[in-house]
Amino acid sequence: MISRGTVDLIGYAAATMTTVSFLPQLIRVVKLRSARDISLGMFLIFSAGTFSWLVYGVLSKSAPVWMANAVTFALSMSILILKLRFDDEQAKAEKSVEKVL
Repeated sequence: MISRGTVDLIGYAAATMTTVSFLPQLIRVVKLRSARDISLGMFLIFSAGTFSWLVYGVLSKSAPVWMANAVTFALSMSILILKLRFDDEQAKAEKSVEKVL
């Protein structure tokens, strides 16, 4: 039988990999100052799911689950906030170009 420590270690490894996978996307959004290609609906649903996993992890006292989802939720919310901000800036810029033309 596998020990609880080994199970938690697998959980921490999986959590680290899935959480860190968001960093390249966040870096890209910041670097390009654009999140136009990111689906708002997908990220809203994903963020709600991540928050639900966070609550589940806390209630079930599963540190790998709540810790990973706390970080993932923060990263996904960062991407969402930047998407809304950059999409708004792009829309304003396009509108001002239209006025000039």
